[in-house]
Amino acid sequence: MDVVLRFGAPPKSDDDPDPWSTKVRPGTTRRVLAYFRPHIGKVALFVLIAALEAAVVIATPLLMKELIDDGILKNDLGFVVLMAGFTAGLAVLAALLSMVSAYISAKIGEGVTYDLRLQAIDHVRQLPIAFFTRTQTGVLVGRVHTELIMAQQSFGHLLMAATSAVTVLLVLAELIYLSWLVAIVTVILIPLFIGPWVYVGRLIQRRTGGLMEANAGLGGLLQERFNVQGAMLSKIFGRPNEEMADYRDRAGLIRRIGVSISIWARLGFAMMALMASLATALVYGIGGGLVIQGAFQLGTLVAIATLLQRLFGPITQLSGLQETAQTVVVSFSRIFELLDLKPLIRESPDAVGLAKNVAPDIEFDDVSFRYPTADEVSLASLEHLRSKRESGEVTADVLRGTSFHVRAGTLTALVGPSGAGKSTITHLVSRLYDPNSGSVRVGGHDLRDLTFDSLREAVGVVSQDAYLFHDTIRENLLYARPTATEEELVEACRGAQIWDLIDSLPRGLDTVTGDRGYRMSGGEKQRLAIARLLLKEPTVVVLDEATAHLDSESEAAVQRALKTALRSRTSLVIAHRLSTIREADQILVIDGGGVRERGTHDELLAKGGLYAELYHTQFSDPASNAAKPEIEVEFDEPEPVDYVIRGG
Repeated sequence: MDVVLRFGAPPKSDDDPDPWSTKVRPGTTRRVLAYFRPHIGKVALFVLIAALEAAVVIATPLLMKELIDDGILKNDLGFVVLMAGFTAGLAVLAALLSMVSAYISAKIGEGVTYDLRLQAIDHVRQLPIAFFTRTQTGVLVGRVHTELIMAQQSFGHLLMAATSAVTVLLVLAELIYLSWLVAIVTVILIPLFIGPWVYVGRLIQRRTGGLMEANAGLGGLLQERFNVQGAMLSKIFGRPNEEMADYRDRAGLIRRIGVSISIWARLGFAMMALMASLATALVYGIGGGLVIQGAFQLGTLVAIATLLQRLFGPITQLSGLQETAQTVVVSFSRIFELLDLKPLIRESPDAVGLAKNVAPDIEFDDVSFRYPTADEVSLASLEHLRSKRESGEVTADVLRGTSFHVRAGTLTALVGPSGAGKSTITHLVSRLYDPNSGSVRVGGHDLRDLTFDSLREAVGVVSQDAYLFHDTIRENLLYARPTATEEELVEACRGAQIWDLIDSLPRGLDTVTGDRGYRMSGGEKQRLAIARLLLKEPTVVVLDEATAHLDSESEAAVQRALKTALRSRTSLVIAHRLSTIREADQILVIDGGGVRERGTHDELLAKGGLYAELYHTQFSDPASNAAKPEIEVEFDEPEPVDYVIRGG
C-alpha cells in the first residue's frame, strides 16, 4: 500500500490560500515592545545584572594575569593565595548573578506571555459562535497556547543575548587593552567560526520545522482517532492494518528527522569545539612568541587565552539571535492576527440589566438575519480548508422580516421543516448572533441594550446534543450555579427524573461523566442538562429538541418535570415530535425564513395548513398518536469502569 503523507498543511486546490504562510504583520515589533512596558523596571534591573555578569567575566582573567605575573612568577605565596581567593569569590558571584539573571529574565518572559495569553483567551471567549463552527479546535489551541510557549522560550534566549552582547563588547575591549595584535587576529577568526555554525544552525532549524509539522500531523491524527467518537468510528469502520501502517510511517519519519537533528547538532558542537581549540592554539602560538620576545608576560597570555574561550559562547548565542527574534515576532504576529479579529457581538457602553426573577416577554420586530461570512468571523489560517470563493461568499438570509410576540410566562412552540430557521430564532434570543435588521426585544429592551451578565442569567438553554465536561456530575451541575447546596442539586436532579440513577451509582454525584459525557447514555445526558437548567432557574427557557434522546417513559417523566419547571417562565420550544407541544400557548410554524402560521394546536389543525400537513404526516396511523416506545439495550461496561449506567 502506498501511503502519501502531508504533514501540517492540508490539501490545496488552485484557488486555496496557503493557511501556513507566515507573513509578519506591519507594526508587530512595536506592538511586541508595548507588552514590555509594564515590566520596564524588571528590564532595567536585568540590564544592570547583565552588565555586572559581563564585568565578572572579564575581571576573572585579569585576576589570573595578576596571580601569574605578580604571584607565581615572583614566588609571592601570599599574593597567590589572595588572588586565588578573589578568583574564587568572583566565581561565586558569577554563579549568583547568573541565577538572579535567569530569575529576572523568566519573570519578564513569563509575565509578557501571561499578559498576552490572558488577553488572547479573553478575546476568543468574546468571538461569536460562528467562529467556533469554522475553526479547527486543535489549531486554535495551538495558536493561543502552544505558540505562546515557543515565544516565551525564545524570550529567554533573547534576554540572555543581551548579556552575551555586553560580554562580547567588554571581552573585545579587554583583548585590545592586553594586546591589539591578538585582538585583530581574534576578530579575523570570528567569521571563520560563525559561518559554519550559522550554516549548521539553519539546517537544524529547517529540520526542526519539519519535525514540528510531522509531530503536529501525527498529533492531529491521534486526536481524531483517540477521542470517544473517533475511537468508536474507527472500531466500527476502521481498517486497523492500514491505519497502523500510517502511524508507523508517520512515527518513522519523526524518528528519522530526530536522528538527523541530533547528528547535525553534535556536528555543530564539534565544529565549535574544533574552532575554539584551533583559535586557542593560534593565540598560544602568536602569544607565546610575544612572551618569548618580551612583548608581554605569561600571565597576559593566559588571560588572553581565557578571554578567548569566554568569547565563543556569547558569539554562538548571538549568531542565532535573528532566528530567535523571528520566532518571537512571528508568534506574536499570529496572536495579533487573532486579536485583530473583531467580535461581532459587543456589549453597549450604556447597557442596562434585565429585571431579575421576572419572566419577560419576547418580541421579534421585522427581523432579518443571515449567517456571517468566513472573513467576518474567522481566519483562513485557523481553518482546515477554505477556498478563495468561500472567503467572500455571502450567505442567503435565513430569516426575512420575521415578527412575532411571546407573552411573558407563556410557552411558544416553534415547528417547521428542517432549515426553516427555528434554531436561528433561539440563537438570536440567546444573543449568540445579532440580527442584520430589525430588533429582538426581551422585557421591552433591545437585546443590544442589555448587559451580557443579565442576559446570561435570564436565559437558559437545553439543546438536542447535551454537552458535559469531563468532570463529575456535581461539577457539571454546579457550572450552572456554583453556590448551589447539596439539597438544591438533589432537588434539580429529582425534577429532571435522574436522581434515582445518580443515587444508585457507587460515587453518586461524584461520578465522572467521561469525555463529552460519553459514560452516560443519550437520555441520561439530556436529563442532566435539564437538571442543570432547573438549577440555574432562568426566567427565559429555550428547549431545542430537549427530549429527542429520551425513551417514551423518560420523555413522559421529563415532560411532567418541564411542565412544572416552565410554569411562570417565558419558554421557546423546538420539537419535531408534534405530540409534545399540543399544550403550548402558541405555536409558530416557521417556513421560508418567516412565520407562516400561528395559533394553538387545535386552531392550526382546523386551518388545514402546513402545521396540519406536518401533523398528519407524523400521525397518519391513528394508533401512533402516542409516541412509540423505544427499545432499550443495556451494555455492561468492561473493567476498570466500576459502575453500569442504565436507562434511556
